[in-house]
Amino acid sequence: MNGSAQLRRTTRRTIPSTPSVLSLSSFFLTSNRESLFPPICTETLELLINFDRLPVCINVVVVGGCGGGAEGACGYGDLGKKGYGLSTVALSGALFGKGEGCGGCYELKCVEDLQWCIPGTSIVVTATNFCPPNYALPLDSGGWCNPPNQHFVMPIAAFEKIAIWKAGNMPVAYRRVKCLRAGGIRFTINGFGFFHSVLITNVAGAGDVVGVKIKGSGTGWLPMARNWGQNWHCNADLKNQGLSIEVTASDGKTLTCYSVAPSTWGFGQTFEGKQFPL
Repeated sequence: MNGSAQLRRTTRRTIPSTPSVLSLSSFFLTSNRESLFPPICTETLELLINFDRLPVCINVVVVGGCGGGAEGACGYGDLGKKGYGLSTVALSGALFGKGEGCGGCYELKCVEDLQWCIPGTSIVVTATNFCPPNYALPLDSGGWCNPPNQHFVMPIAAFEKIAIWKAGNMPVAYRRVKCLRAGGIRFTINGFGFFHSVLITNVAGAGDVVGVKIKGSGTGWLPMARNWGQNWHCNADLKNQGLSIEVTASDGKTLTCYSVAPSTWGFGQTFEGKQFPL
């Protein structure tokens, strides 16, 4: 922990029906990595980040219910089959943007509370969903995902790996980390006619994608625009052509997967390319 970091504390509450608030601050990255959880829908934890004047402090709110669904606003589809499992979070608009936050990884760690923290543990989660605002409720009482709040929602099964979820208040910590992925980047091609959409999943390193280009064996490089989540599209005649795809991550690194799909590709098919080195 940074010695200058200050953690905001509030009165501890232990009534299960009342949302519980926790505080977080930045911490040094540990070597611990959690395995993916099976795709079982359970209760969720909502993590409300309130930077105030100290960017090292955030709040976590625990609520019941299974929100967001298994597929999410990033368009990944079945998170279990895609390899994400329940090691995931939904982001408020301040972090999610228009899909720019999809695929980014965060490490969370509970700190300084011997009663509620599970010592020596941390968990890495991937952003796969969007937490919509509720303008009918105030920012600090139900409208957790309203702007300008920076807010996370994660499965309670994941949070229970680092802390006891019924705790009233406790300091924890978070930071962005590199994403670890098995295999290469996966490209799922959808569309019709001249409209082509590519869903990009399993991105290592920064995890979130900021730019995509596609090239047919008979065309030059064509820029693709973000359609929604991690789906990118363009309008071009690419039928009966082998495809190459270039991906640029948020850290500025670019990876080109040449001939990732043969000329016999079809809509609905998924192809695996190279992977960003760590």
